[in-house]
Amino acid sequence: MRRVIVLGSSGSIGTQALDVIRRNADRFELVGLATGSQAGLLAEQAAEFGVAHTALGADEAAHLVRDVEADVVLNGITGSVGLGPTLAALEAGRTLALANKESLIVGGDLVRGLAAPGQIVPVDSEHSAIAQSLRAGRAEEVRRLVVTASGGPFRGRTRAELADVTPAEALRHPNFAMGRVITTNSATLVNKGLEVIEAHLLFDVPYDAIDVVVHPQQMIHSMVEFRDGSTIAQAGPPRMLVPIALGLSWPERLGDVDEPIDWTRAQEWRFEPLDDDAFPAVRLARQVGAAARTFPAVYNAANEQAVDAFHEGRIRFTDIVDTVAAVVDRHDAPAELTLDALAEAEGWARRTADQLISGAR
Repeated sequence: MRRVIVLGSSGSIGTQALDVIRRNADRFELVGLATGSQAGLLAEQAAEFGVAHTALGADEAAHLVRDVEADVVLNGITGSVGLGPTLAALEAGRTLALANKESLIVGGDLVRGLAAPGQIVPVDSEHSAIAQSLRAGRAEEVRRLVVTASGGPFRGRTRAELADVTPAEALRHPNFAMGRVITTNSATLVNKGLEVIEAHLLFDVPYDAIDVVVHPQQMIHSMVEFRDGSTIAQAGPPRMLVPIALGLSWPERLGDVDEPIDWTRAQEWRFEPLDDDAFPAVRLARQVGAAARTFPAVYNAANEQAVDAFHEGRIRFTDIVDTVAAVVDRHDAPAELTLDALAEAEGWARRTADQLISGAR
């Protein structure tokens, strides 16, 4: 019986995690819950599962993780505010089922320095797929990682054709229902850029050995190419249940988590190269990741400000990544990564992005 804390219990990842726990009550005991602000839903969830320990907000969530005995902490918080709970889980020696990619990307070596081997289990579908595929060989046998991308709602459009797309159009993801920021990030491919940085940090693979390929059907969640020329791919329906379940049960698999692919049905899967001109976010993320220190935090924070501005009608869709690039270009990173340096860099990035956005109006 694994004792589990779910952070971000009101979101898509959190509610699906609770469903996995609900259907596997003989395997998991829910001992803690945290969400951002939905106190009513949090109370309902706590009552259903008999959970005595709850928290509202990221700061309280970090205290919850430190104070409550647990085996696994699922961090499904959205945004870099999840860094505190991530660090708390690692310091407390819990297995961290990580859906909050921003905390690893922003925290970088601060997070990696605290993590014991195997302590972080990725929950993003792409990184879960890579982790599963890596079990087919040794680390020294890996040639490259191939991260798949749906291409978002604007796949195939040129940069010129993207200039006038609307916020409503940007929220029409072809496969997943997600929150506003993540869905917009999928449309700009900022999310895929963040995932490239995440893959480097999780699996210690150089950036030049991490490829992104557009796969609209999202049936293959990602792949690992080995030195002998073979490629191991993890396939499944474009849903999050299996990665979430594996995050809780790793390295074991639960039964009947999701419906498998029907291989008797005729179907076609396509793969296309990424258009870096129309979607420069991934190329920028590689540069940011290689620069390390506070650059990923600046990339992420500037993007959050630009996404808000886009949805408020203050900038165009193409201005989102342009704004991020301009902020990154102005950043003077400190020599050492510390929590204080991260906080200062994020604040600076948000202010600088807001200034650039105001000047663009």
